[in-house]
Amino acid sequence: MIWASWRQFRSQGAVAFAALAVVAVILAVTGAHLVHVYDSTILPCKGTGGCKTLIAKFALSDGLLQDLGTVLVVVPGIVGVFWGAPLVARELETGTFRLAWTQSFSRTCWLTAKVAVVGLASVAVTGLFSLMLTWWSSPIDRAKMSPFTFFDHRDIVPIGYAAFAFALGVTTGVLIRRMLPAMAVTLVGFVAVRTFIAHSVRTHFASPITLSQRLNARDAICTGAGCPPLRSGEFVLSNSLVNASGHAVNTVGCTDGVRVSPGSPRPDPAAIQHAYQICLAQYRQVQVYQPDSRYWPFQWYETAIFVGLALIMTGFCFWWVRRHLS
Repeated sequence: MIWASWRQFRSQGAVAFAALAVVAVILAVTGAHLVHVYDSTILPCKGTGGCKTLIAKFALSDGLLQDLGTVLVVVPGIVGVFWGAPLVARELETGTFRLAWTQSFSRTCWLTAKVAVVGLASVAVTGLFSLMLTWWSSPIDRAKMSPFTFFDHRDIVPIGYAAFAFALGVTTGVLIRRMLPAMAVTLVGFVAVRTFIAHSVRTHFASPITLSQRLNARDAICTGAGCPPLRSGEFVLSNSLVNASGHAVNTVGCTDGVRVSPGSPRPDPAAIQHAYQICLAQYRQVQVYQPDSRYWPFQWYETAIFVGLALIMTGFCFWWVRRHLS
């Protein structure tokens, strides 16, 4: 049964692994150049502490990185839509599953072979792609300020996305039993869950750190979300300006001078500056962030969530096929 499942999938698998081979050659050829540029230009500059513009230019200059990053973001969704959803839905829609069940294979064996072959291929393709991109982009990532910048398409978390997308596709196919509707539901469901985890769950994997700092004359031009971050290399969740009452404000209500009416004596400059400093002391810049040291724990947490959801849905598929399909 495994051989039959592979024969059905071999064309798609061959195309996917051939594409990986092409990408691997491109990255191997260009990766050495990136390492050379980093070692000869960025690394000495970072040692002096005065090359933020050069680092930013290096980190954003290569369009290939942005293109490959975009591809890796959508690959798990493609796996779920085009490999997961049709896997069982096509056979249920056309009725060919009945022929397989009349052979010496049980329903469990039939589904196990399909899920194992295509599911492992899905995880392997995504994992290898992520591994190659992580290796190739490591000089650029070291030049950037925070590893969270490309959290969604680095290291191990894309593997969890692929496993979840594939299992979601198989589950929708088993329930809907029609290929095209199952593909549409898989796409919408995958995007919805990814968005929810990224914006509502990831930030709560660990209690964020809050950093509060009083303003001084140099910071007086800081306004609300435009304030420069107190810690520029972290996963910043919020960055706000608050007044003495603890309410977020957009501007600093202080002035470093006073209007003098004609004929009136000019106030003492020292007194004006003192009053200005007292006013500024009532404002604070508050930053809530996750430190870079939590990058790898967050990678494992998010991967575990998506792999766990994939295992639950896969178990549900086996139960449904055994009990509700005829």
